[in-house]
Amino acid sequence: MTSNAGAPVVVGVDGSAAALDAVRVAVREAEYRQRPLRVVHAFIWPLTGAPLTPVPGAPVTAGLRNQAEEYVREAVEQARKISPDLRITGVVVDGAPTPVLIEEAQEAVLTVLGHRGLGGFAGLLLGSVTVQVSARAKSPVLVVRGEPRADGPVVVGVDGSQLSTEAVAFAFEEAARRDAPLVALHAWLFPTPVGPGDILPLVYDLDAVEGEEERTLAESLAGFAERYPQVQVRHRVVRGAPARVLVEASKSAQLVVVGAHGRGALGGLLLGSVSHAVLHHGHSPLAIVRHPAG
Repeated sequence: MTSNAGAPVVVGVDGSAAALDAVRVAVREAEYRQRPLRVVHAFIWPLTGAPLTPVPGAPVTAGLRNQAEEYVREAVEQARKISPDLRITGVVVDGAPTPVLIEEAQEAVLTVLGHRGLGGFAGLLLGSVTVQVSARAKSPVLVVRGEPRADGPVVVGVDGSQLSTEAVAFAFEEAARRDAPLVALHAWLFPTPVGPGDILPLVYDLDAVEGEEERTLAESLAGFAERYPQVQVRHRVVRGAPARVLVEASKSAQLVVVGAHGRGALGGLLLGSVSHAVLHHGHSPLAIVRHPAG
């Protein structure tokens, strides 16, 4: 993520209701951070060779280019109604949505996306653009799904990995901004290897394993409570499938934070299995942290 103090919050729009939901959340995130808001529409049609201007006899406001500009105008107007004093810009960028938004994310402090787009994307798991940008963006990505709420805790999934620690840093910062409690949640089903080549026993003492898992959580949080003394922190160690536990916790959360990959993540997947599952089935906005939150 960029260290530029003026880096904006970027929100992708495509004229869908989900995109306007994302704009409303992006405005709040920009206000929290005292950052400008940049509204972006990726205009793919020039790549297809389709005519972009109105056909003869059509209104001058017709045509694909005008439609794209209208998506941005509508989103900017919506944002300005919510926050008249926020610095807001809107832009139409030629290109396919995924590469355009990944490029925009390089200069963003946060990238905000809706959970599905104008084309539905329902048949493509969740939305191919959202999944790919979440997996590859160099700034944290906030995916807006469910009904955003102002109450409830920030929940962070912790597994002891380095990326999990970066998610914890992001979650503490978000909880402090929102004046919200933080629930640090570590879920486990079986003992987890802590390094390459670790050999785990076939039979193990559940109480001893749970003690190890509690230490994993405590070590992942070490130092953050002192850095953010205003944040009330609750530790939760739960025996259960991490994805299922996080999805359940999302029902009462105002935000869930996860790393893009964690322990045991398969490199061939766009996202780790836990983040992927919460992205699909969660009930609250989800922040996916791939690189240091800074």
